[in-house]
Amino acid sequence: MNTPTPRPRILIARAVFPEVIQRLAQRFEVDSNQADEVLDAAQLVARLQGQQGLLSTAGDVIDEALLAQCPSLRICANMAVGFGNLDIAAMSARGIVATHTPGVLTDTTADFGFALLMAAARRTGEAERCVREGRWTKWSYDFMAGQEVHGSTLGILGMGRIGQGVARRGAHGFGMRVIYHSRTRLDAASEASIPAHFVGLNALLQQSDHLVLTVAHSAATHHLIDAAALARMKPTATLVNIARGGVVDERALIEALRNGVIAAAGLDVFENEPAVHPALLSLPNVVLTPHMASASRATRLRMAHLAADNLIAFFETGRALTPVPAPALSAPA
Repeated sequence: MNTPTPRPRILIARAVFPEVIQRLAQRFEVDSNQADEVLDAAQLVARLQGQQGLLSTAGDVIDEALLAQCPSLRICANMAVGFGNLDIAAMSARGIVATHTPGVLTDTTADFGFALLMAAARRTGEAERCVREGRWTKWSYDFMAGQEVHGSTLGILGMGRIGQGVARRGAHGFGMRVIYHSRTRLDAASEASIPAHFVGLNALLQQSDHLVLTVAHSAATHHLIDAAALARMKPTATLVNIARGGVVDERALIEALRNGVIAAAGLDVFENEPAVHPALLSLPNVVLTPHMASASRATRLRMAHLAADNLIAFFETGRALTPVPAPALSAPA
């Protein structure tokens, strides 16, 4: 009598759409965290014992210390386009596959990046608080006067899918001149279709009226926007970060916003999120959002399904659909 082959066991680290769990439960023994508890390192290790697969989120740190205690793990399907929470070198050394969810969140994230640019440049957050607090009592010529968006210069740092999406929105919708700096320059046809112009980092900082960060976080890009970089920007400039918090030196940004080195900022990501530096909370010229650039229901569902697709493909065919690119250093999103 043949003994049935045991089904692979997987852990879903955080709450996810029920329909995604149902799909996975048809093929795997699933341990799901629908209570949505934030698992610390020890709790995650405990839940991973005997598991061959993991569906993780950007907040789940998968490092060497964890991997050393989880010998059965074979694949980590990260429900994010970024993978800064994954120690790719340690995973590769142990033969563990890492995947992410590129492509499916590009337009939604680009939409939000441009919304954050508009909100910061036009002082939308500050104005909304003014109305709610009853401080709007009269018109004056300079009341809530912000910076122009249409016809201005849009700078993109990191010209991957999301960066190109933001660039197209600016060029086609607002008549903006688009300049960019990236590890890899676009081909001539792609530049012409936006249109966008490649410049050096110093020129990007000096010329941008609105600078949007979409570069991946790595050792090479950590605190790339520091006090020296901010000092090169225009005093009327807006900085928008939809990349990762570590790309910006938050202390330097706080001082720049306080002292008028730049005019405003829009931040969807933070160095120690979900903790936010207290000084940012008190600054009127910064718009703060809780890492929500991809947060439309349709996009988050596509992300979850792609993570599930990676688990299914890996265990059924031995090959994941969207593995993390190698070398995973500072590839733009």
